[in-house]
Amino acid sequence: MLDSIAAQAPSTEPTVILPDRPAAPLRAARISSSVLLGRGRELVIEHAGQEYHLRLTRNDKLILTK
Repeated sequence: MLDSIAAQAPSTEPTVILPDRPAAPLRAARISSSVLLGRGRELVIEHAGQEYHLRLTRNDKLILTK
């Protein structure tokens, strides 16, 4: 009886399913800088405990600094 229970026990080996064809690459999210900055010229982004500043310059360029 124990042999039949052991034979029915699920395998602890991971199941790997390979697709028939490669997955399509994911498209990056896109957002307008005017939505991010609003009426301001600077935005602070927090990432992994660090602050990054995204600034809009007088020449209408974006600069990201730590």
